Amino acid sequence: MVLRMIAQNNVRSTNNDPVESSESSPITGGANGVGTSRLFRQFGSLFSSPAPPSDPAGYVEFGSISDPVASSGRTLGTFAGVFCPVALSMFSALVFIRVGFIVGNAGLYVTLLQFIIAYVILLFTVSSVCAISTNGAVEGGGVYFMISRTLGPEFGGSIGTLFFLANVVGCGLAISGCAEGIIQTFGPTDGTGSGTIPDGRWWRFLYCSSLNTLMLIVVLIGAEMFAKTSMMILGVVVICLLSTYVSFLTQGPMEVSIPHENSLVNFTNASYTGLQADTLWANLHANYSKDYTSNGNQVNFAVVFGVLFSGVTGIMAGANMSGELKNPSKSIPSGTLSAVLFTFLCYMALSVLIAATTTRTLLQNNFLFLGPINLWPTFVTIGILTATFSTGLSNLIGASRVMEALAKDRVFGPLMSFVVKGTYKNNPIAAVIASWMLVEIILLIGSLNTIAQINSVLFMLAYLATNLACLGIEITGAPNFRPTYKYFSWHTAFIGLLGTAIMMFVINSIYALSSIILCLLLVIALHLFSPASQGAQWGSISQALMFHQVRKYLLMLDSRKDHVKFWRPQMLLLVSSPRSCCPLIHFVNDMKKGGLYVIGHVKVGEFVDNDSSNDPTIEEYTQWLSLVDHMKVKAFVELTLSRSVREGIQHLIRISGMGAMKPNTTILGFYDEEQSKDFFEYEDSPYKTNEFDGNGIKLFPYRKSGESKALGVVEYVRIIDDVLRMRKNLCLCRHFHRLDKQMIARNNHIRYIDVWPVNIFEPKNEDPFDVVSQFMMQLACIINMLPVWKKLELRVFLCESETVSENSAAFERPAEHRLDQRLKMLRISASIHKIPEWNKDIDFAKHRNILKQFTGNSDSNQVMAEENINRSKLYMQRINQIIRDRSNATAVTFMYLPTPPATPSVDYNEKCHHYLDLLTELTFDLPPTILVHGIDAVTSTTL
Repeated sequence: MVLRMIAQNNVRSTNNDPVESSESSPITGGANGVGTSRLFRQFGSLFSSPAPPSDPAGYVEFGSISDPVASSGRTLGTFAGVFCPVALSMFSALVFIRVGFIVGNAGLYVTLLQFIIAYVILLFTVSSVCAISTNGAVEGGGVYFMISRTLGPEFGGSIGTLFFLANVVGCGLAISGCAEGIIQTFGPTDGTGSGTIPDGRWWRFLYCSSLNTLMLIVVLIGAEMFAKTSMMILGVVVICLLSTYVSFLTQGPMEVSIPHENSLVNFTNASYTGLQADTLWANLHANYSKDYTSNGNQVNFAVVFGVLFSGVTGIMAGANMSGELKNPSKSIPSGTLSAVLFTFLCYMALSVLIAATTTRTLLQNNFLFLGPINLWPTFVTIGILTATFSTGLSNLIGASRVMEALAKDRVFGPLMSFVVKGTYKNNPIAAVIASWMLVEIILLIGSLNTIAQINSVLFMLAYLATNLACLGIEITGAPNFRPTYKYFSWHTAFIGLLGTAIMMFVINSIYALSSIILCLLLVIALHLFSPASQGAQWGSISQALMFHQVRKYLLMLDSRKDHVKFWRPQMLLLVSSPRSCCPLIHFVNDMKKGGLYVIGHVKVGEFVDNDSSNDPTIEEYTQWLSLVDHMKVKAFVELTLSRSVREGIQHLIRISGMGAMKPNTTILGFYDEEQSKDFFEYEDSPYKTNEFDGNGIKLFPYRKSGESKALGVVEYVRIIDDVLRMRKNLCLCRHFHRLDKQMIARNNHIRYIDVWPVNIFEPKNEDPFDVVSQFMMQLACIINMLPVWKKLELRVFLCESETVSENSAAFERPAEHRLDQRLKMLRISASIHKIPEWNKDIDFAKHRNILKQFTGNSDSNQVMAEENINRSKLYMQRINQIIRDRSNATAVTFMYLPTPPATPSVDYNEKCHHYLDLLTELTFDLPPTILVHGIDAVTSTTL
C-alpha cells in the first residue's frame, strides 16, 4: 500500500479532569486495478521485464511484496499495462471524428494552443500521479487508492465514488460513440430509412446493449484478456491513423458529400483540396459556426475546448491497472508519460494536416470527412469502432476495480459486502456485473453531449483531487513524502490544480458546481458514518495540514500581547480517577468557554535506570484518550510520572499546554471523606459503560470505602499554596457527584446559580468586587451563557457588616448601589440579594481576627488557642446554615477561597488541618460548590 505520508499525533480535543474525593482530588490513581486472474502470467510476461526483487519505493505499509508475480498475480508490464490503456483512452473517438470539428471552428492557431493548454494540465497532473505512485507500494484501486491513502477516507472515498461514476459514464459515452459510428456506416444515409441496419432510439439502445454485453464478457475473462485486447486494438488504431496520414499526403482534390442530418446548410457537397498553402492560410484563425449535431447550438471557445478535453481524459487508465502491474511505481510514470507524449504528437500532426488539406466548410459540416478522403475508407470505420470499444472496455474494467477497492476498504460499511464475496480468482465478478448494469442505465439517457460533459467534469474532479493531495503533502513538508519521481514540486501540483479547477467550469459550470457539491456531501456522509479506524490506518492529510497550521499560529501567538479584554479560561483539571468525577469533567468542559482544557493525572512512581520496562504513562495515555471520547468533551490529556502527587502537579502546571496556550486556571477536587461513586457502573448514570472493564481489570481505579487516602491533608494544602504561588487561578470543587445536568434541563425547581463574593475569613465592605470576586463572577457568567444553564438566574449575595470604620469610604454610597453599578459596568445580568442575618452576629469582628490566623495573611508566629479554633468552627457552621437556607433551588454555588496558611509559620501542620476543617464546615451539605481564588484581573469595562 501507499507509504503513510503523515505521522499522526492526533491529540483528541476532548475532555477529563480533577482530583480525588467525591469529585476526585490531586491524588494519583492507580480507479482501479485490483489483483486479477492467474491467467495474466502467461501473457503479461511477454511484454514486461522481470519485477525487481524488492519494491523501489522502500517501505510498504501493510507488508512488503518480495515476489509480485508469484505472490499476488501481478503480470503486466509497462507497455501492456500502462502505455496501451492510456494511449487508447486518450485517442477514444476524438482522433477520428472530432479533430476536424475543432480545427474547423477554432482554427489551427487556437487548436494548437488548446492542445498545449490541455496537455500542460495533463502533464502536471501526471506529475502528481507519478509522485504518489513512486512514494510507496501501489495496490489495487488505482486513483482511488492513491487519493484515499493520501487525503484520508473521507476525501478519498468521496473522490473514489465520483471516479467510479466517471468510469461508468465514460463507458456509456464510448459505447454510444461506437454505436453512432456503426449506424453512420451501415445505417440509413439518405434520410429514407434504407440501410444495412435499421435506425431508431430503441434500435440504438439494442446496439449499445450488445456492445456493453460484449465488453462484459471480455472483462469477466479477466484483466489479462483486457491487456491482450488493448494491445491488439492499439495496433489497429495506429494502423488506421497511419492510413489517414498517408491519405492526407497523397490524395488530391475531391468533393465530399454533406450528411443528410445536417439541416443547417442547403448545399450537398464541400471541397477537400489536398495539401495547399491557401487552405492552410484560410484555416489559421478561428471562425465559430453552429453545431449541426446539437440542434444548431452556437459553438465558442469553451464548447470546442470541452470537446477536445473530453477526448483526452484517459491519463489515469494506467494507474487503474495498478493491481495487475509487476512494478507500478516504475510502470505508471514511464508508461503514462510515454503515452501522453505519443498522443500529443499524433494530435498535433493530425491538426496540421487537416488544416492544410481540408476547407473550413467541409470541416464544419461533416465531422466524419476522414472516411471519404481516406485511400481505404474502411480503415477509418475500423479505427472509430476499435478506439471507442477499447475506451469503453478500459472504463468498464476501471469502474469495477474502483468499486472492488471501495468494498474492500468498507468505505460504505456492509453496503458493498457483496462485491468482496463475489470475487473469483481475484477477478471481481460482482463488481463487473454491477458496473455493467449501471452502464446500461446511463445508456438510457441517450444524449451523447450531456453524457460527454458529465464525464469530463467527473474526470476533472478526480484530477483536481490528485493535484490537491500532492500539493497538500508538499506544503506540510511531511518527511516521509519522498517520491523517486524527481520532476514533481508544489509548483507543478498547484498549476495542475488551478488548471483543472478552471477547466471544469469552462467545460460546464453547472455540472462542475454540482459535482463539487456532491463530493462535499459524500465527504460529510463518510465523515459521519465511515469507520473511524480507516483514518488511523491510512493516515489523513487533514492531520498533517492541521499540524502545519497549528504550529504556525502557535508561534504567532505571543503571551506578551495578552489583553484582559480577550481573556478566556484555560483549564487544567487534575484527576485521580475519572470514574468518580464524571459530572465535574463535564462541568469544566462547559466552563472553559472555548478555551484550552487539559485533563491532568499524576501517576506516583519512579523511572528507574535499571528497569527495562517502558514508561507506564505511554500505555495509559491511549486509555485516557478513549475516556475523552466516551465523555464527549473537548480536552487534551497530560500524564506524568512523579515521586509524589505534589511534585507531579507542579510538573503538570508547568508543562501543560504549548507556547502562549497554557492553562491559567487549575481545578482540584475537594479533600474530604465522602464515599466515591463509580459513574461507569451506576445504573442510572449517563456515563455508564463497560469499555474500561476488561479481563477482570478495571481501568482508572478509585478509592473505595475503608481505603486510606494516598494524599495527606498537609500535602493537599501545600498543593493549594503551590498553585497560587505559581500564579495560577485556583478552583476547589466539592459535591459535584450530586450534579445532574439532565435534571437541571428537565426540572424547573432548580433555578439559580449563586455567587457569594465575600471572603468569609476576612469580610470587608470597601470593595465587594476585588480580583477574586471578579474572577468568581466571570466563571459564573460563563456558565450562565450556555444552553442548559442559560435558563437559570444568576444571584449575587451581598454580605454587609456594621463593623467597618465610620471613616471608611464605604458609607459614601450604599454597598448595594456600588455592587449594582459594578455589575452593569461588567455587563453581567444578575439579581442582588442582601443577607439580613449577617449583621446579627455580634462577634463578627472577633471572628474575623480569629479566622485570619488560618490564612496566608496572618502573623506566621501567632499561636492558635483551642478556644479560638472551636469558636471558628461554630462561626463557620452558622455561615453554612445561612447559605444552605438559600440554596434549595441552587444548581451551583461559587464561593470565595481564602489563601492557605503561610508555609514558614508556627504550628503550620496544625493550621493546615484547621484551614481545611473550616472549609469543610463552610461547604457542608451545599449544592455543587466551587471555592474560587483569582490571581489577576479577568474583566474589562472599556472598549
